Amino acid sequence: MPIWAIVPVKPFLRSKSRLAGVLSQRERAGLSREFLGHALDVLGRAPAVAQCIVVSRDPAALALARERRARAVAEDGALDLNAALGRATGVAAAAGAGAVLILPTDLPFLTVDAVAQLIGNGRGPEVVIAPDRHEIGTNALYIRPPGLLDYVFGPESFQRHLALARTAGAEVHVCRLPGVALDVDGPEDLQLYYAAKSGA
Repeated sequence: MPIWAIVPVKPFLRSKSRLAGVLSQRERAGLSREFLGHALDVLGRAPAVAQCIVVSRDPAALALARERRARAVAEDGALDLNAALGRATGVAAAAGAGAVLILPTDLPFLTVDAVAQLIGNGRGPEVVIAPDRHEIGTNALYIRPPGLLDYVFGPESFQRHLALARTAGAEVHVCRLPGVALDVDGPEDLQLYYAAKSGA
């Protein structure tokens, strides 16, 4: 049962807008590129992940994906994260994926071990959800089979994904992992990232 990872990526130059007060556009773009490189490196070393998809409308992000031997899926149409993820999931399913693992790029402390813990081990329909540190958003989502539920990333997505998974009759697991809980979105997250990185 091949597992495919899907990583959605905003255009580098338009990413991390909430950090505009503390980082320049170039710095934000550089940070986003760094985070994507880290995610692809970790996923490339994760034994359970057969293939990785990067879905983006940014040619630079797609080029980086190809350099790292990930499949690049160009996003088009209106800006819609959930629609882009749906499209990438369709690509994975058509290629024979038995499950998908959705991960954002901005998880700087993601590890191979954490990826292993996010992979379900049941035999039937299964969903594993990792919330952010506030338990509001969804920082990782494992779904077997692909397409079992719609994506609702956005406000209150953790509880919304939980409800959809239960409605779908899936075996549901909530996976709370320190390396997955911190997504660098706002200035406070950035401070926590810098502090942890420096060992403070």
